[in-house]
Amino acid sequence: MTRLFLILGMLGALLGCPARSDELRPGYLEIHQTASDTYSMLFKIPALGEDLRLGIYVALPEGTYDAAPPRAAFNNGAYVERRTIRRDGGLAGHTIAIRGLSATSTDVLVRIETLGGAMQTERLAPARTSFVVEATPHAGDVAASYLRLGVEHILFGFDHLLFVLALIILVRNWRRVALTITAFTVAHSLTLAAATLGFVSVPVPPIEAAIALSIMLVAVEIVKARRGSPSLAARRPWLVAFCFGLLHGFGFAGALAEVGLPHHAIPIALLFFNLGVEIGQLAFVAAVLAAASMFRRAIALRLKPALVQPAVDRLDMFAAYAIGAMAAFSLIERTSAFFP
Repeated sequence: MTRLFLILGMLGALLGCPARSDELRPGYLEIHQTASDTYSMLFKIPALGEDLRLGIYVALPEGTYDAAPPRAAFNNGAYVERRTIRRDGGLAGHTIAIRGLSATSTDVLVRIETLGGAMQTERLAPARTSFVVEATPHAGDVAASYLRLGVEHILFGFDHLLFVLALIILVRNWRRVALTITAFTVAHSLTLAAATLGFVSVPVPPIEAAIALSIMLVAVEIVKARRGSPSLAARRPWLVAFCFGLLHGFGFAGALAEVGLPHHAIPIALLFFNLGVEIGQLAFVAAVLAAASMFRRAIALRLKPALVQPAVDRLDMFAAYAIGAMAAFSLIERTSAFFP
């Protein structure tokens, strides 16, 4: 029963992610210097429905004013605000804050580009709601910001963690899990880079539906394998993980497109975002494998040796049905959006 509670806890945590996904999605603030004292500003934050926004606001330094009327609109699940601002002497050396951020569970990724093309990136959070605009931004800030963004994206990514969990249940063996996850990593790294750099363009809604379908298919493979009729997915899970990983890479690219890339440091940002994804993914895999091993030993102490494996198989099938049901619901929800 302990393994059952473990699986239920994981599934419950994953299922709870969509309910908080709007607030967990990071906001994005971009300020681009267009003259010595003039800047174009883009502020994008999660929308809470069709006409409600998250209650966070940009607090600019004293003496800053709008050079033109602000424009704002709701677009694709986000509230987008565009402004042209001006301040005598510029923004360098002054503090910019996000009011209301401390009362939320979201972060805000900040990108500031100077006239000379230098880039400053910051990651604001409920515990850190302000920063000082630097006269000479540091390139290392880009790496640190996108590394954190990658880790957070995978750890709060319902689809990707559910898919990885299904792969672990299907494969079981530590060595085969390592090979399977490596294939998944290589595949999604390829499509993430290709889509982000503009070599491939794929619409996001069909990709999200296909990702949900990939989770369903792996859940079906778990059931078939536990019933004694393993197919290609059970015999060569690395091949299936690679093929479906290509889809998931487009999903990562869609998330990265929401916050954008610094033009002067695209390779660094892309590399460290991908490294962050891998760090988060490996941490999740290690935690699941360690917990599963520990609870398997606990079950072995309570049951006769001949009953341990059948009990584990039944729990795996239960987990497969639960994963498949959640993926099916997600698939129906996403495909229904194709038909207004």
